[in-house]
Amino acid sequence: MELTDRLMTARQVADYLAINGRTVLKLVSEGTLPGVKIGNQWRFRKAMLDAWLDDQMLGVIPQHLQRDETYSAPRLRLNFESCFQPSHILPALTAESKSVAIEALAELASGLGLVRDKSWFVGALLEREQSMPSAVGNGVAFLHTLDRHPEQIARPFMVLGRSLSGIDFDALDCRPTHLIFVLGLKFYELHLPWLAKLAQLFARPEATTMLLAAPSTGAMFDALGRAERSLFPGNN
Repeated sequence: MELTDRLMTARQVADYLAINGRTVLKLVSEGTLPGVKIGNQWRFRKAMLDAWLDDQMLGVIPQHLQRDETYSAPRLRLNFESCFQPSHILPALTAESKSVAIEALAELASGLGLVRDKSWFVGALLEREQSMPSAVGNGVAFLHTLDRHPEQIARPFMVLGRSLSGIDFDALDCRPTHLIFVLGLKFYELHLPWLAKLAQLFARPEATTMLLAAPSTGAMFDALGRAERSLFPGNN
């Protein structure tokens, strides 16, 4: 049966990737494999799986299908404060489209001196979106560039935009995206655990609810820090 861009089940993904079904469930539960939980079932989009495989082959993300089972991801995780501050948050993003939201967040990063060329950053983020949509469901998207250009990134960073009304980011669960995280990654491996940590943290819908309910930029920053410490104690 030919696979299209329809939603796939965990069993279909296991067959497609030629791995054990338990491995699929483990990877998606960790936030490593792109998927969304609808009810009590995981669903996947083939285009996102293909882009994820490409990233593994290119070394854009750490390779998980062949990793040693003794590998301990938490020891590589860096805390968010190393790349993220209250000034990195747009608490009331008014953009109504994906491209305008990306432009606004790139403008924030540029204004903070985190990127040297805003136009390059916008184009690189949009290029990545065309390859693999960043919205993972639960109202959250994690954007980053496909390739690393250390000369364009002043220092690794994360910025966050919050849209209370929501924006169509082509999410797996077909719901609006409210929290848009943009990662400015200078190197391939060292800072990629931020992405894995975010994915695992926001696999829980209550994390999104908590940030949406925060009354101020400072409250959003504190809420994210508390969520990080509760999920990853001893790794901050």
